Amino acid sequence: MRKIKQSVVLALAALLLIMMPVSANASTFPEIIDLPLGFRPEGIAVGRGSTFFTGSLADGRVLRGDLRTGEIEVLVAGQTGMLSVGMTYDRRSDALFVAGGPNGMARVFDASTGELLESYQLAALGNFINDVIVTDQAAFFTNSSAAVLYRLPLGPQGSLPAADGFEILPLSGEWSQVAGFNANGIEATADGQWLVVVNSTVGKLYRVDPWTGAAVEIDLGGESVSSGDGLLFHGSLLYVLRNSLNELVTIDLAEDLTSGVVVDRSGNPNFNVPTTLAAFGDALFAVNAKFSTPPIPSTPYEIVRVELH
Repeated sequence: MRKIKQSVVLALAALLLIMMPVSANASTFPEIIDLPLGFRPEGIAVGRGSTFFTGSLADGRVLRGDLRTGEIEVLVAGQTGMLSVGMTYDRRSDALFVAGGPNGMARVFDASTGELLESYQLAALGNFINDVIVTDQAAFFTNSSAAVLYRLPLGPQGSLPAADGFEILPLSGEWSQVAGFNANGIEATADGQWLVVVNSTVGKLYRVDPWTGAAVEIDLGGESVSSGDGLLFHGSLLYVLRNSLNELVTIDLAEDLTSGVVVDRSGNPNFNVPTTLAAFGDALFAVNAKFSTPPIPSTPYEIVRVELH
């Protein structure tokens, strides 16, 4: 009788272990995910489960992979003259939104098949469409060359507007536009009430109204986020990647997003000009763009896992 009880307990324990979710800092997750040689990644987004996506500055290719296994495959084939920069995933429609860099474009793909769902010519050639975030109401793209955001209104279940169905939102209020690279990474609060945009050159964060583009500088008490690139809300904190400085900045923002306290600045021995980041479980995953390394066909690139403590 005792042996039967013991076997039942062991069976239940095994079942519970199978059912328990595995956190992203478990030893089963690789610390480094190698990308194809010469790939030149910039953006990263997490899809369903442990699926991730990353795009190429070399030819616009989009890869789909698994953060748990490190396996990757081509989702969207490369094309001459195309670039894939920042990206984000909309779970409602299984769509992947991709900024197009200096071609002034934005593209949206079916994240399961790689089919091009829609293409948007947001700005003239030479404008750098850099990053994108999706809320329940719209997708928002930054332009590092001009003081504007682009708003793509989304319908039920994230349905897309027509190719000309986007709006231009001038960045106004306290926004500071200077020579060089300006608006870069973009994030949104969970309810879509506010956007947060980083200006890489002036080293400041701004709270932006998603309907008007009016910006309020977020007071960081004199702290700088120059070279700020990817932004990510995770829990109650905002993470900022400073690409050329190989630094991850952790900021605790006030509820109204008008001020914040820098609570941590950290590096990682595997960082090599990280640009954007995504979260899965209790870990962050950053793309090494290696902008200071010659982009030749044999240059290795990778995604770096950063455990959160």
